[in-house]
Amino acid sequence: MTEITQLLETIKYQLKQQNKTYRDVAEHVDLSEASIKRMFSSSSDAPVTLERIVQLAHFLGFSLAELTQEASLAQAQIKTLTSEQERELVKDEQLLLVAVCAINHWSMTDIISVYQLSDTECLKKLLKLDQLRLITLLPGNRIRLNISRDFDWIPDGPIRNYFREQAMPDFLDARFHHDMESFHFSHGMLTDVAAQKIQTELRLLKRKFAELHAESLQSPLKKRHGIGLLMAMRPWEPAMFSRLRKK
Repeated sequence: MTEITQLLETIKYQLKQQNKTYRDVAEHVDLSEASIKRMFSSSSDAPVTLERIVQLAHFLGFSLAELTQEASLAQAQIKTLTSEQERELVKDEQLLLVAVCAINHWSMTDIISVYQLSDTECLKKLLKLDQLRLITLLPGNRIRLNISRDFDWIPDGPIRNYFREQAMPDFLDARFHHDMESFHFSHGMLTDVAAQKIQTELRLLKRKFAELHAESLQSPLKKRHGIGLLMAMRPWEPAMFSRLRKK
């Protein structure tokens, strides 16, 4: 990845963070929206000048040095926390709440407007997340995530255990009959090859969910909804059947 491409990727990320559109950029730099889309297209071979980069950086409230630092930090994003870091989150529900909001690209203003946290309480939690390296708290209490796009919680770690014990019963305690709800359960007997094919499809679905999540960040918070997607598959026979097996 060239330095200019890296800066453009950082600008695209910051546009999403600040809920700014290509149309907003086009109006600021006096170009057509189509020209802006071509500028940010990964397949575009049109040269982008340093002067244009500076112009875009200022539009986002960054100096060129600050934008370069953001681009450099983005290359060192973490893919997972340590067990100790995850334990810090689960022992403080308010901290976990603020962490989940931050991961979903909420601003500090968004958090205190929805949840019962004062400015001081929310700031204290954000500073703790900064200490845990999950975020970097920027001037103006802006939040920069330090996690990669493929970030995930530790398998069988503190966070997943917490949600398995605390959140999963709550998640499944529904009739799943509203417009944005669905519940599908299938059981069958598959070969190892067939099971691997299903695993591949589940990975593709998870990737698609992440892509749609990123796409939705361009919309204001009031137009986005918290959606839980549970995907699970394992060798399984109901316990009532297992008890009837011959010894």
